[in-house]
Amino acid sequence: MIFNLLQVTVVTAVAFYLYCWRAGVRRRNAQSWGSLLARLRPGSGAYELSNQPLREEWLEATPEENWKRIQGPYGLWAMYQNSRVMLEMADYAARNTASIDRELLAALRSDAMQIRVFVLKALIHYAFKQANERICANAYCATSMYTEMAARMTQLTQGSLGDMLPALLY
Repeated sequence: MIFNLLQVTVVTAVAFYLYCWRAGVRRRNAQSWGSLLARLRPGSGAYELSNQPLREEWLEATPEENWKRIQGPYGLWAMYQNSRVMLEMADYAARNTASIDRELLAALRSDAMQIRVFVLKALIHYAFKQANERICANAYCATSMYTEMAARMTQLTQGSLGDMLPALLY
């Protein structure tokens, strides 16, 4: 009796998971380019690293100053969410364009995952301490990769879709 109940529970849980997964895939495939652009969040402060003199200032500044430049945990969280949206944008481009650079897509996917890891590390460290060198190092890595990913995303969209990403990515 218990074995039958366990089987029914497992089959029901697997069926529910597959239903939710399929609904998510349908929802993702139904998104338009405009809806993806609308999901991008401003406020990451990543534009600081897109300029070489500012990049040098970042390296010479104190951890607290750099933490303020990226707007602290809010800027990191914006990067975290935008990296997922940019990943969905890359998938959209791959689905809707025949001539797409597969190496660029692979680099975008890799960047998105690494950004998310660095942001999570920085936020976990920040939860236990104030901004210090370790947190700012993770934040710097995430911000640097984020600006590179935004540049790659612009390259991808210009090459395949003919659209440019809005300036709010930075």
